[in-house]
Amino acid sequence: MLLLTHPACLRHENAPYHPEAPARLRAVMQVLETQEFSTLVRAEAPEATREQLLRVHPESHVDRILSIRPAEGETVPLDADTAMNAGTAEAALRAAGAGVEAVDAVMRGEFSRAFCAVRPPGHHAEPDTAMGFCFFSSAAVAARHAQAAHGVERVAVLDFDVHHGNGTQAAFWNEPSLMFASSHQMPLYPGTGAASEVGRGNILNVPLAAGTEGPAFRLIWERDILPAVAAFAPGLIIVSAGFDAHRADPLAGLRLTEEDFGRVTEAICETANRVCGGRVVSLLEGGYDLGALARSVAAHLRALVRA
Repeated sequence: MLLLTHPACLRHENAPYHPEAPARLRAVMQVLETQEFSTLVRAEAPEATREQLLRVHPESHVDRILSIRPAEGETVPLDADTAMNAGTAEAALRAAGAGVEAVDAVMRGEFSRAFCAVRPPGHHAEPDTAMGFCFFSSAAVAARHAQAAHGVERVAVLDFDVHHGNGTQAAFWNEPSLMFASSHQMPLYPGTGAASEVGRGNILNVPLAAGTEGPAFRLIWERDILPAVAAFAPGLIIVSAGFDAHRADPLAGLRLTEEDFGRVTEAICETANRVCGGRVVSLLEGGYDLGALARSVAAHLRALVRA
């Protein structure tokens, strides 16, 4: 299995004491550097190209983000939650580029699975708006690249982050060849993700109440979401892998464990084995308790490797 990351993803910082901090990626990489994961093939994430970003984002958004280059030690806030420092632009380009490179490797048949250990996350970035710690919609960029560069007719993005992936949904809203399926806590930031939000019939939202535990979460994925994904018959599955639904996470109120993430990842891979030759690309999204994040990523990768 392929693991994509880059040291530049550690240079992005929003603000002191911000939950989306470089320590998140350090915690993930620490567990991935153990003997258990020594067989992963490691590669550096490239920067996404302008052409790749423009498949999702208008020129005005790309130009705005890439033109903000604060001096070392300075930050430029974009909203109350999202800011840029001297390292942000490169980190955001490499986070999006990791998904593109992973799609290339999987669609060329070099690997059946790939995981992108990158930050900043991407699933809140709408086509024309950076928000929710996110600058470019990395999963959407990867999906569009699969279609443009590899001729994949249909791509599904599956999102189990505790927060709804409004950015991915916005990018896919009128695109019936792209499916977005999400479980998420509701009500919660960003306020989107109601079951009634269906796009062209290609959007599937399953809101969860605060306090939802693992058995109910797994049932929703296995009974409701994954059969719909199989019926969509994608040529590639992309996972927005956020782990902030863990019971230890400080930003939300679901009650999952790392084992729940592992079980759902196994189910996703079983679906991929049936419908798209096992091809799965996973991108790191949220997860803000460092220990829970590291354990959950480990469980996710065990399932990606094994299933």
